[in-house]
Amino acid sequence: MCCRYYIEETSEMQAIVGDMMRSSLVRKWNELYPVKTYGEMSPTDIVPVIASNRNRQRAVFPMKWGFTGKTLLMNARIETAAVKPTFKDAWKSHRCIVPASYYFEWEHLIGNNGKMKTGDKYAIQPQGSNLTWLCGLYRFENDLPFFVILTREPGEQICFIHDRMPLILPEHLVGEWINPDADPEELVKEAVTDVIAEKAG
Repeated sequence: MCCRYYIEETSEMQAIVGDMMRSSLVRKWNELYPVKTYGEMSPTDIVPVIASNRNRQRAVFPMKWGFTGKTLLMNARIETAAVKPTFKDAWKSHRCIVPASYYFEWEHLIGNNGKMKTGDKYAIQPQGSNLTWLCGLYRFENDLPFFVILTREPGEQICFIHDRMPLILPEHLVGEWINPDADPEELVKEAVTDVIAEKAG
């Protein structure tokens, strides 16, 4: 699963945040909750998200993390997103990219009593990259956009931490992922699994 990630104030992220701040949705969200730009991001935060606009051009919008319902849904499994009623429409045509510097995951361990316990916190990002392009789905609730992050089985380097990881694509496929006409099943095959993990303070 993915329940925390971090945005560093780099030149690349400043450009993305700058694009978001030109969206008319910033004002609408700020009337309800503050939009976040940098730092550690958590479910229910309103953050920069890349998606296609009405003209099918790449744009950055403030979106709130988590589909609301009986429980907050912050992740969707790629294995079932295409068929689950909550996600299947978004899987077809409302795909988005959540830009991050890295994401966090806590090591899951089995205690002496046989129960799961939380271990060290790790910061994880693709090998050789300063940006992490997290794949997501979005929908509108009361005319405002909400998103979830897609998850998959973990890469070999991090399977000791958790049995899930976010779906991450290389930068050159960001435009294809948000294209409503693209086939997400094909793009998933290009997922990045070569990542590095460092213990986070």
